[in-house]
Amino acid sequence: MQTPQVVTIAGSDSGGGAGIQADLKTFQARKVFGMSILVALTAQNTQGVQESLPIPCSFINAQFASLADDFQIQAAKTGMLFDQDHVQAVADNYRNFSFGPLIVDPVMVAKGGHPLLQKEAIQTIKTELVPQAYAITPNLPEAEVLTGSKIRNKEEVSKAAATLQKMGARNVIIKGGHSDGKEATDFVLMEDKSSFQLSAPRIQTKNTHGTGDTFSSCITAELAKNSTFKEAVIIAKKFIQGAIEEGISVGSGHGPTNHWAKLSEEITVKEIVE
Repeated sequence: MQTPQVVTIAGSDSGGGAGIQADLKTFQARKVFGMSILVALTAQNTQGVQESLPIPCSFINAQFASLADDFQIQAAKTGMLFDQDHVQAVADNYRNFSFGPLIVDPVMVAKGGHPLLQKEAIQTIKTELVPQAYAITPNLPEAEVLTGSKIRNKEEVSKAAATLQKMGARNVIIKGGHSDGKEATDFVLMEDKSSFQLSAPRIQTKNTHGTGDTFSSCITAELAKNSTFKEAVIIAKKFIQGAIEEGISVGSGHGPTNHWAKLSEEITVKEIVE
């Protein structure tokens, strides 16, 4: 019985709160062996991103080939993919190698507002990467960009999820962290067309850097351990809620979450009956 193995395909956060670093911390906390394929480098801290630098696509190809030659990877996730050429390189490689279910986290903007994806890459994500996604995990602004529609209420969230599923994603999670209200509610549409909501109390803190990366990487880890998709999403919600609840204090800006926190019990699961 080999140790569950997963890989993150994303950018490096030199500040350690998001990107590859947050993914690897989450993998370790959830007891899977994590690997990485770097797509871009950033010079960033809790105050923002100062510079970013793409990795040559030929080197992305080499990283994919190297991991495929030696490891039995059971699940993967994407994060920051930088631009159209890099999205295409990742999509092409994923078609060529068997790394298990792919969780697509369509990262577009850093917490401080710095763009992490060039606009011309959005169409490539929609046509080349989303159809390969076992699940896609956009927040509300990212879901609006991908669907081209405003999302202002529960009905529009459901409609956007259905649109993303029609693009090819088997499962869709639209995260509600950017919405208003006392609770942060995520909408989940599964491949069998059933859906449910995950809600947790909204915590007033500026230390939420890397929440999306952490959430999606936790789903990836749980899938590698043979959890069902629904089980994986619920655990990920508990994990990220706990990581925010038991906050840590580093830096002077948008600080990171706590990757060694316990799973939160403050999660409500609500089945949706159409």
